[in-house]
Amino acid sequence: MIIRAADCIFESLIETIMGGQLAAGEPLIEQALAEKFGVSRTPVREALHRLAQAGLAERGTRRAYFVREMTPEDLAELFEATGEIESALAALAAKRMSEIERRQLMAIVESGDACDDPAIYTDINRQFHEAIKVGARNTTLASTLDELSMRTFAWRAANFREDSRRLASSRSEHRQIADAILNLDVDLTRRLVCSHVASSYLVSSDILARRKT
Repeated sequence: MIIRAADCIFESLIETIMGGQLAAGEPLIEQALAEKFGVSRTPVREALHRLAQAGLAERGTRRAYFVREMTPEDLAELFEATGEIESALAALAAKRMSEIERRQLMAIVESGDACDDPAIYTDINRQFHEAIKVGARNTTLASTLDELSMRTFAWRAANFREDSRRLASSRSEHRQIADAILNLDVDLTRRLVCSHVASSYLVSSDILARRKT
């Protein structure tokens, strides 16, 4: 029950912050949030901890949390790091995925082609990137990407909610990446994934700029 409540609070706070209803520097008070969601402070504390791990909140004095300011430079560095790590994993996946894994990846792409719901597509997008990460068979790089993915998840999800064009471009990019992996083209796979992450960054950068106006 606590885990489900924490998930609900975490997702609600992400939507509120990404939607601009909570500005940078605003306090996230445990007791007030517990009363708002009708829960004890324990799941609130868990949600705030996860929010800090995602880079959307920060802990200040007296152990209190507040909404973290994301600067354009912070966002650029975050996506640059993600692109470098994820493209390295994708290059390995192009060499190491089994034929079954390659076909499963294409099935994920096809499910994305048939989806116009941003929330559902967000999960399909997660499945696509997870399949490539697993197929690379490098736990060190994978754990690094997991940390970065936690911090980029909210931005990537916002891509699909706030830019109607991003669903179509993401689908096209996924198919190109999957085709390169099916063809065992390591260099092309690496370049396409770098470009894919860069496309996500550009949309995220626009979202950040709108939040600051």
